[in-house]
Formats: sequence, C-alpha cells, structure tokens
Amino acid sequence: MSREGETAPASHRYVEPRDESASKWTAFAVHTVTDIAAAFVGLWIVFYLLEADEANLFVRYIRDMAYWLAGWSEKLFTVGNGYARLALNYALPALVYLLIGHGAAAKIRRT
Repeated sequence: MSREGETAPASHRYVEPRDESASKWTAFAVHTVTDIAAAFVGLWIVFYLLEADEANLFVRYIRDMAYWLAGWSEKLFTVGNGYARLALNYALPALVYLLIGHGAAAKIRRT
C-alpha cells in the first residue's frame, strides 16, 4: 500500500504510449535490412582477409551473399594486390548500403 507522499514503484507509474506509427516501423525495417546487407559484405571482407576456409558451408554462404549484394561494384578498382582489391571493391557497397539505408530511414522518420 502506498502512503501519502510516497512515490509508486516504477512498475506502477503511468507510462505514455510510444508512438508506433507506420513510418517509424518502415524506417526501422529499412535501417535493419541495410545493416544486415552491409554486415554480410563486411563479414566476407573479414573472412577473405583472414583466409577463411572457403570449403566451409557458412563461409560459402557469406561469400555468395556478399557477391550478390556487391556484384555491381565487382572489378571497379583494379589494384594489384588481391587483398586490397577485394577490400576496396566490397567496402564501397557496404558503405553505400549504410549511408543510403541510414539516410533513407532518417528521412522516413521525419515524415
């Protein structure tokens, strides 16, 4: 029981309902999808640089997803070193996904 002058426990305090409009959920979805896309590409860069075993099913899955997501930038940079070439050709799409995805999500949230 609460006595006069005492505050109610945190679980009993009134909490205003959150604004869960459709635009916020859409922005969250865009933000999440682009983060996942960038994570696939970034993970493949790490696997390649650490020379992960490409015979492994998980590594092949990450490689295939990264190639599918970053195929538009394949052979964009022609650096002599294979590691640098892969890092450049795959880092650009990861950054593009992050910048465009986060920018679009911010724009959607403001509307």
